[in-house]
Amino acid sequence: MNAVNTILQLIGSLGFLLYGMKLMSEGVQKSAGERLQRALGLMTGNRFSALLTGLVITMIIQSSGATTVMVVSFVNAGMLSLTQAIGVIFGANIGTTATAWIVALFGFNFNIASFAVPVVGIGFLLTAFRKLHQQNLGEAIMGFGLLFVGLGLLSSTISIDAGNLGFLTRFQNSGPLAISVGVVAGVLLTTVLHSSSALTAIILTMAYKGLLTWEFSCAMVLGSNIGSTIDSVLASIGTTVNARRACLVHVLFNVSGVVLALVFFRPLLELVDWIIPGPVESNITWHIAMLHTIFNVITALIFLPFVDQIAALTEKIIKPKPDEVPSEYRLDFDERGGKENATACIIRAEKEIADMSDVAARMFGEVQSGIVNRSRTFIDEHMARIGQSENYADQMHEQLTRYILYCEHLPVSETQLDNLSIMLQVVGELESMTDDCLSIAQHLERSIEKRMEFPEADMDRLVPYVELARKFLQFIRGHINRHLSEDELAEAKELENSIDASRKALKKTARKRLESGADVKSELLYIDLVRQIEKVGDRAFSIAGLLAQTC
Repeated sequence: MNAVNTILQLIGSLGFLLYGMKLMSEGVQKSAGERLQRALGLMTGNRFSALLTGLVITMIIQSSGATTVMVVSFVNAGMLSLTQAIGVIFGANIGTTATAWIVALFGFNFNIASFAVPVVGIGFLLTAFRKLHQQNLGEAIMGFGLLFVGLGLLSSTISIDAGNLGFLTRFQNSGPLAISVGVVAGVLLTTVLHSSSALTAIILTMAYKGLLTWEFSCAMVLGSNIGSTIDSVLASIGTTVNARRACLVHVLFNVSGVVLALVFFRPLLELVDWIIPGPVESNITWHIAMLHTIFNVITALIFLPFVDQIAALTEKIIKPKPDEVPSEYRLDFDERGGKENATACIIRAEKEIADMSDVAARMFGEVQSGIVNRSRTFIDEHMARIGQSENYADQMHEQLTRYILYCEHLPVSETQLDNLSIMLQVVGELESMTDDCLSIAQHLERSIEKRMEFPEADMDRLVPYVELARKFLQFIRGHINRHLSEDELAEAKELENSIDASRKALKKTARKRLESGADVKSELLYIDLVRQIEKVGDRAFSIAGLLAQTC
């Protein structure tokens, strides 16, 4: 029964952690306006300020695990870029050494988890009192509190004290094996405790009592740095590609740092002995705290100049899933390369426009699945991704527009200049199309949440209408960046006429139902759906007309 109870406690604790992270991420996305995003960007504007931010936050909350979980949450919400997150993670590793110094100096381990319940209460009050109009902020604060509740429960579910670790003393005098055992023990125990700070406090206590030697204590401290990555790994489950990359950075950084420290293990210990004078046995807690600090500071300084390279490595290792939308879009313009080869820049722009048409097509495909199967499943499985796609398309619109305007100032021919002007208009139409897709999805969401009923025959008539729009969108996707011939333009005109004819028939039927006493709200929303779907066809036809003008 004890084993079953422990397993259930672990599952429940993990549930608190993951739900807190989810709630915090969603609250941040909803409540974080442009000012907050700008403030976060200022705090982590470069790698040094990002490192300082991570250091200060971790020193305040006394948990590098909580800081990295928050970093993953912010990256998941699109509030931090991957490169900014890397700097914060480096700083968090340094900040977590504050606990060792508190224990070494005062013998007291500050536990931030005790403040979690009041934080959840404050968040709940903000969500409950709707007149304050702070429901989204309240959700973020509640998620923040639940995150600490989860970390606290994970730490206490399996309690380990100094008396239970006596078996480790058997390996202390076994030469090189002792160092390996110490590292592995540090990894495993930190994974169980979910707190490197808690294990460091235990190591300091045992070393102070003479149960652990200086070298074995150091090996365990190094291992705890690897074990501390468990919380960010758990928090990255089900998140965006950049959030998973931020987690990978944490794992790679800590593992690489420990490997490097083991290679130079003796010189590292000698450096600590030089900084803290006197026999090790007389002030071993100070030695351990100093080693923890020196190790994290040196590794952060070694890897900090290579933030961009580390980000690029994680992008190669972790690829987006086929149906996943990256949280951030970047399109940089190389002025020197552009002047040397303007055609290459235009080809790059065309490739990005093709990618944007893919985003629009994917969005409409998800919308179509909601129309065919109008249920709660659509909201749970598709709405968040549709919103992310629309935001990503907005970023593409802004940066592609800027990129094409740069291209117009390159040494290009008159024909290329005319095509660039058309490309600008195509990008604008594609962005408007993604807005239409989001609007359709929101109409569907509203109808599902308010449990609006539509006659089955009406929904059946809507399916071929949506299929016409999808077919038109696929036509554009297949011909993007190509000149349309007269026959192809005629095919596009035929699709447009079919959509218009279906729209008129559907709206006429809906008006007749209104006149016969059908529910006004439901019928008006149905008409809005029909109109928004027609807009997608209109955008597609507009793009077809633009493509016919290219040379």
